[in-house]
Amino acid sequence: MYWNKELETLPRRELERLQLARLQESLARAAKSEFYGRDFQEKGFRGCDSLDGLAMLPCTSKQDLRDHFPYGFLTLELDDIVRLHSSSGTTGTPTVVYYTRHDLDVWTEMVTRSMYMTGARRGDVFQNMMGYGLFTGGIGFHYASEQLGMLTIPAGPGNSKRQIWFMQKFGTTYIHILPSYAMHLQQYFVEDGIDPRSLKLKAAFIGAEPHSEAIRRKIEDFYGIKAFNSYGLSEMCGPGVAFECPEQNGLHLWEDNFIVEIINPETGEVLPDGEEGELILTTLTKEAMPLFRYRTKDLTR
Repeated sequence: MYWNKELETLPRRELERLQLARLQESLARAAKSEFYGRDFQEKGFRGCDSLDGLAMLPCTSKQDLRDHFPYGFLTLELDDIVRLHSSSGTTGTPTVVYYTRHDLDVWTEMVTRSMYMTGARRGDVFQNMMGYGLFTGGIGFHYASEQLGMLTIPAGPGNSKRQIWFMQKFGTTYIHILPSYAMHLQQYFVEDGIDPRSLKLKAAFIGAEPHSEAIRRKIEDFYGIKAFNSYGLSEMCGPGVAFECPEQNGLHLWEDNFIVEIINPETGEVLPDGEEGELILTTLTKEAMPLFRYRTKDLTR
């Protein structure tokens, strides 16, 4: 079972105590990095006695990651690092994120929790139609589905008729797919006279690109399944930062691993609950490359 009852049901006060303890450990690790070590020293920052103290730190931006490429945020020797992922770098120097074995294990657990929350179980068949490689999307779900005990088909993107063939022959129950590709795939079902509702599909995990609620509903109606939104970004870990449950009424963020703030993107002012602004995330459990008050550029509330 991958419902982490102890962590997922912590009362708010106990959760905040856990967050503070993990934040203090993370700050101590980050002081060993070139970027944060110098930043903390210049600002005379000695750590946080409360979660409110996090606001004393300036935000970290994607440009900071680029400016200190490739190792400026690394807290450990390369001998301790087992993987890196990178952005495409189409707008300049790519952003590179490093992982220890512990980081990969925590990431896998977050995605596993997320998939389990939607009903995925051992014995289900998972067809992963996302890209593999430097992009974190495909590989993040792949490790989690195996951890959950699902039969995992690393199909990757494209080759639409073969995707449908795998769904038919192996009884695929869960798919991971771009919303636009889920829409594109519909024409192949229609051309071949195959009713997707005749398959064993239960749900789709969608993400990695913007999409409207109307698109989500079209996917659900055509395939006869639920389509769950996933939120993630490579700077945090990849997919699994936040996820929908069967209620589909907003995303659950794994607060034992992240602290969330909403700020006014123009002034940097921290906004109260309910107001829309830019999503700011702080990692609590990353070893190789902790990040504090990272500006996601995503608007939410």
